[in-house]
Amino acid sequence: MSHHLHRPKVVGSTSSPLSSVMRIGRHSMVKQTVFTLSLVLVLYLFFNTFFLSPLSPHSSVDSASSSFSLFNNNGDNSAKKVKIYMYDLPRKFTYGVIESYAMARSGIKSPVSDDSELKYPGNQHSAEWYLFSQLGKDEKHRVDSAVLRVFDPEEADLFYVPFFSSLSLVANPIRAANANAGNGAVSGVYSDEKMQEELIDWLEEQVYWKRNNGWDHVFICQDPNALYKVVDKIKNGILLVSDFGRLRPDQASLVKDIILPYSHRINSYKGDIGVENRKSLLFFMGNRYRKEGGKIRDVLFEILENEDDVVIKHGAQSRESRRAATQGMHTSRFCLHPAGDTPSACRLFDAIVSLCIPVIISDRIELPFEDVIDYKKIAIFVDTNSSMKHGFLVKLLRTVTEHKILEYQQEMKKVKHYFEYEDPDGTVNEIWRQVSLKVSLVKLMINRDKRLGTSQKTSKLKLQ
Repeated sequence: MSHHLHRPKVVGSTSSPLSSVMRIGRHSMVKQTVFTLSLVLVLYLFFNTFFLSPLSPHSSVDSASSSFSLFNNNGDNSAKKVKIYMYDLPRKFTYGVIESYAMARSGIKSPVSDDSELKYPGNQHSAEWYLFSQLGKDEKHRVDSAVLRVFDPEEADLFYVPFFSSLSLVANPIRAANANAGNGAVSGVYSDEKMQEELIDWLEEQVYWKRNNGWDHVFICQDPNALYKVVDKIKNGILLVSDFGRLRPDQASLVKDIILPYSHRINSYKGDIGVENRKSLLFFMGNRYRKEGGKIRDVLFEILENEDDVVIKHGAQSRESRRAATQGMHTSRFCLHPAGDTPSACRLFDAIVSLCIPVIISDRIELPFEDVIDYKKIAIFVDTNSSMKHGFLVKLLRTVTEHKILEYQQEMKKVKHYFEYEDPDGTVNEIWRQVSLKVSLVKLMINRDKRLGTSQKTSKLKLQ
């Protein structure tokens, strides 16, 4: 009788259990290695896209699109861009608004036959003109833009509605316009509220507006009161605003919408950094008396108007005021930015392009482009209660060393192109980059809406 143990033969297999285990182990290791490499790649793309953007003029678009280059290196940049369709609105919503504004102020006496004769009036809400104008240019003239304009709406990721909503607020004529409705102008007395309602009527007839409940539409309403009458009807869309001062949380938020800078109203400072020609410690020029959060201005005037090296003046918008503000900001180290009727104002951006360090006293302010700009490096923030203590503000500013002032100025020089609407790679390109980053959220909300809509329809059918 044999005492040797015989392993049973395994039919169809010539390998040992040990080799099988080793083979399984190698297979597992390969899978684990592939998974690890994939995870590292995903993390690299994520951080490279959203956290490693350098503050250079071309950084925003380059960093946002760099992740695609690993997979698509064929030089076709259009494949990387978000496709946007700009509605060809009836003329009354674009050039017709400019025409009504000009006729009300005797800029022109009658409707024009050529829209190129019309000029959008310079004001702090000019973003609506710059966005419309840039999208109207050939693609070759829109260098490094994060969006590609398409003319087939079926190709579009987003839809831009270029109504001049901020200019429309102030287009009301002093007298009835001698308008020719057949030429596209608004006949009779201009009504912004009527224009808002007619815009919604027009949109509700568009198949692409109805298709996704407006989630993939982009509206500019930079003036705090722009589109106020219909905001609840467009709140699903991406709103381009200057702050949330007069918007409810259910109407607008940083998650869905985008904060825009106002157009600066004074000339940019062309000199280099330095304090030699900045003799004033602190400068402010603007309306002393404001409503809501701006009531602090009157208190600040009382505290600061007798301080040495502080220039604080009451002044309304005018050419003379702008000249005085330019001189003041270009020769001061710090520029005061208290809240007005709303948390933000163009004065902040006037200060930045003047290399005058903003002193921001506005507890509810939201700031543009904070993913690429660290405002703590270019501005000083003071809470409202502290600013109203006698002597606090001036004492704080006097402790800032010359070296620190130069650091602030250097940082402002790095980022001020973000606040230059006329710079080919300035504000407009950054706005479109910000818009492009919302596409994933837009798709999420569209798909969620469809799912919930299907669930509700199924529930109704079961009840029947």
